[in-house]
Amino acid sequence: MYFNRLGFYNSELVTFYKHLMLPRMIEEKMLLQLRQGKINKWFSGIGQEAIAVGTALALESDEWILPLHRNLGVFTTRQMPLHKLFLQWMGDAKGYSNGRERSFHFGSKEHHICGMISHLGPQLAVADGIALAHQLKKENKVVVVFSGDGGTSQGDFHEALNIASVWNLPVIFVVENNGYALSTPTSQQYGCINIADKAIGYGIHGVTIDGNNVLQVYDTIKRIKNFCLAEQRPYLIECTTFRLRGHEEGSNNQHVPKQLLETWQKKDPVKCYEQFLVAEKAITEMEIADIRNNIKQLIEQEWQLAEKGTSTTTATATDELKSVLAKPQPGSNAVPILNKPSENSKYNQSLRFVNAIQQALEQSMQLHPNLLLMGQDIAEHGGVFKVTEGLFEKFGAHRVRNTPLCESGVIGAALGLSIEGFKTVVEMQFADFVTMGFNQIVNNLAKLHYRWGQNADVVIRMPTGAGVGGGPFHSQSTEAWFTRVPGLQVVYPSSAHDAKGLLNAAINNPNPVLFFEHKALYRSISGTVNQSYYQVPIGKAFVVAEGADFTIITYGMGVHWALEYQQQHPEYSIHLLDLRTLLPLDTAAIYQATEKTGRVLLLQEDTLTGGICSEIGAWIAENCFSLLDAPLVRCASLDTPIPFNQQLESQFLAKSRLHSCVQKLLSF
Repeated sequence: MYFNRLGFYNSELVTFYKHLMLPRMIEEKMLLQLRQGKINKWFSGIGQEAIAVGTALALESDEWILPLHRNLGVFTTRQMPLHKLFLQWMGDAKGYSNGRERSFHFGSKEHHICGMISHLGPQLAVADGIALAHQLKKENKVVVVFSGDGGTSQGDFHEALNIASVWNLPVIFVVENNGYALSTPTSQQYGCINIADKAIGYGIHGVTIDGNNVLQVYDTIKRIKNFCLAEQRPYLIECTTFRLRGHEEGSNNQHVPKQLLETWQKKDPVKCYEQFLVAEKAITEMEIADIRNNIKQLIEQEWQLAEKGTSTTTATATDELKSVLAKPQPGSNAVPILNKPSENSKYNQSLRFVNAIQQALEQSMQLHPNLLLMGQDIAEHGGVFKVTEGLFEKFGAHRVRNTPLCESGVIGAALGLSIEGFKTVVEMQFADFVTMGFNQIVNNLAKLHYRWGQNADVVIRMPTGAGVGGGPFHSQSTEAWFTRVPGLQVVYPSSAHDAKGLLNAAINNPNPVLFFEHKALYRSISGTVNQSYYQVPIGKAFVVAEGADFTIITYGMGVHWALEYQQQHPEYSIHLLDLRTLLPLDTAAIYQATEKTGRVLLLQEDTLTGGICSEIGAWIAENCFSLLDAPLVRCASLDTPIPFNQQLESQFLAKSRLHSCVQKLLSF
């Protein structure tokens, strides 16, 4: 292996060696602790240290790195306290994730390291968002994100590189090509000669380098960083390397041909660099021994400190529940709260549902200079439903951003923006299309605060619902997919007043919010809306009508079905509760609505099985059984995909069975 000194003094070359040796010796210690049962999981980076170390040394300490399992050198080079890292790997409450995460699945804003998730690819787009935030703040910084060769087969790899190229973002994508994704060889991963060859498809530069040569990694990152900052362009670097141990310590390298393993053992980045230093007379064998002894002493001291500092108690269930969501930001509680329109207010006006949402977006953009809107066709075109019409002209392309057709990448970028203090509202063209970004929502956005205390200040607008003849892929009710995911908040307004106030509240909220907007309500209903800025509290239901005969608990379009049914059947006195928020549920209001009449009909547009009303019914059965005068009745749509034909669609919808369900409830 050839090493270019790059003009470094001997002392500087030795510093590189110390940085390389530290993660190697920590790993050797951890493998021993693993066998002793003191840690329970380990992903070895032995043989790949040069990539993490060289990259981290080439960056400023306040430039973000998004590492993977085998990048211990990033954490040590950023000088994270070893004893706290040890506590993290023990799963201790005093580790970086309070015992909630494993090995390297955590981040530290202090050290500008963003924690990975096991799905690997989704973090690539997060780097795009961080880089965009730097651009918007006019900060001349680069972002580096790691991927393995296997991760380049994921759609997230394509989406992230495409966004970075289209938006001209200074992101360095570092691919550690170690020849195998667990046991699957690269010959079964891609058909090109080198991963770097993929760069041309995105209109960017790519290069393949020796990932075991720490000086080459350092020099390449340095030079490419300067290019990315000067040109404001991304870059793809493929680092050829090899992991000398299994994917993780529960597996092995039996799938690797013996000759190949022997070849890469000769290319060990630590040993090869050590031999280079000795040949250059930059270091002596005695000095090498001293360095090893000093590192060993440091590791032992830090390990003992960690063992003495282990927590004997774990967080209580209450503490754990409180840790899922970020606390409201200072000042957000000062925003006026209007649970319902003020009567006879001079600020009242009649607005359509769509215009109320539009007004909330505009006022929030004025209030929050750090708020961005992102989505397909939302800029000059105003979105397919024209909800963002006119906002591009008022706030400009840097804040109202058209995106490529890549839901996962855009949501990941929104998360990255949040890490750097921005708010984002992402529009799904249709709620059905959220499946393409599902992983980012349920595994990245939702779990981020619980895992390492980082908020995810992202609102995802979800045009949803049937009644418009959209068929199976444009009319689904998808809200229940998310109501079982801790860390998310799910909001579903039914009136113009609530649409504006709840959207403002969602934008003020530091947690990820899925904001469902029924397409059929956009231009079919109007209501009294206060023109001034206000919010409706998330998590609070609303009594639409007082009644004595029976209770309907519903949300969204179900509220209008219930009101229409009341008009058609004045012989009944219906108590109508609009949930407004599906996660968290207002259980106090549900209890009171149940107590009010003793007869409860649960109405949803969603299909019957697994809908939110099933959860509400279970809660009522557990907590309100003594209040009931009749069994609960669920009224929902058919357990089929939504048909296109309007007669079939009407038959599908719960509304067609509302009267029979009421009769069933009252007949008991």
